[in-house]
Amino acid sequence: MPQAPAAHTRETATMAVPASRPLTVLIGTDTYPPDVNGAACFTTRLAHGLGDRGTRVHVLCQSDSGPPVVREQNGVTVHRLRSVPSLAHQSLRLAVPLGGRGHLDRLLARVRPDVIHIQNHFIVGRLLLAAARRHGVPVVATNHFMPENLFNHLRVPDPLRLGVGSYAWRDLFRVLGQVQHVTTPTRIAARLLVDGGFTRPVEALSCGIDLGRFQPVGAPEDRSRVRARFGLPDRPSTLFVGRLDEEKRIEDLVRALADITVPDCQLLLVGVGARRQRLTRLAEECGVDERVHFLGFVSDEELPLVYHAADVFAIAGTAELQSIATLEAMASGLPVVAADAMALPHLVTTGGNGYLYAPGDHVELAKYLSELLGSPALAAAMGAKSRQAATRHDHQASLDRFEEIYRTVADREGPAPA
Repeated sequence: MPQAPAAHTRETATMAVPASRPLTVLIGTDTYPPDVNGAACFTTRLAHGLGDRGTRVHVLCQSDSGPPVVREQNGVTVHRLRSVPSLAHQSLRLAVPLGGRGHLDRLLARVRPDVIHIQNHFIVGRLLLAAARRHGVPVVATNHFMPENLFNHLRVPDPLRLGVGSYAWRDLFRVLGQVQHVTTPTRIAARLLVDGGFTRPVEALSCGIDLGRFQPVGAPEDRSRVRARFGLPDRPSTLFVGRLDEEKRIEDLVRALADITVPDCQLLLVGVGARRQRLTRLAEECGVDERVHFLGFVSDEELPLVYHAADVFAIAGTAELQSIATLEAMASGLPVVAADAMALPHLVTTGGNGYLYAPGDHVELAKYLSELLGSPALAAAMGAKSRQAATRHDHQASLDRFEEIYRTVADREGPAPA
């Protein structure tokens, strides 16, 4: 695995903000639960994890219903800006920037954050960055974005994607160039920024996983009980958790199901998205519609149980900067079959905790799924290695590092010049 250049690693400066004084952190994001995606998931776990440690946490995000509102949620103060539906993505809403300057000035004057942490470089991130400059508050940014995330939602034609992608990178770099510290979930994600021409230091810092919440299933009969709880047949099962959108390439999983040699195996799809109807039609065309189960949205409370219903986890997406769902599956003791693309090879080792297959090759995908579904002993051995690998992503360690970053940048003078 190539390492990020040494010139792009950041040494931790001496901390001068007393560790005994609770930090006040304002997190800004354009997507937050009930949105279901990796950035929203990471942001809420970061906010709640920091809050559990005594940090005073405020979150600024878009309203999930339209009107602005402020709510206390599990010790985190969530400030929701007025929003409108997104024309590009049916399940997301966009914050309305009109009047945002005055609102944020009042918010920062009242909250007095030690540091601002932005999760996106779009509407909320830009509003907060401008407000931070006016109030002299340092800013940390975590990048979850790559241009490929936009292409499908905006329906960018193939001939235009190179130009649109190039502009999107430059736009991202303009925003990230104004903050004090940049993180991204993996070394591969950091290299993307460096290779794209970003000249500032970038730190690879895992989103992390709660190893206490996501644990391996106890016994085979426990798996059968969980399947019954979700109304599923007690059959060998492959699981995918995530948005049912184009960039996830779930069609590969449906096509592979028809070629798996293990009788009566089934595919469990957890999540919502624009491709639901198309996937339903594809399952009918492939003759596997009775073995494809759409579980829809699963609450955060029940999410750990979903992984206990499966024997193997599969992910076909080629635009994953880390994949929190894959980390959850690994922590739950599942072997993983993943597309050999982007950051997934950072999590999956062929012959170790699962297999990597050529993206789009549903025949190779079916071969590996057949091996694991047909051999419970092999699946259990690889699942144990998954759990072991997941321990390197303990979210407590990620929280430790974020707190160090916050205290370090909070001791520096105001935001870097544009």
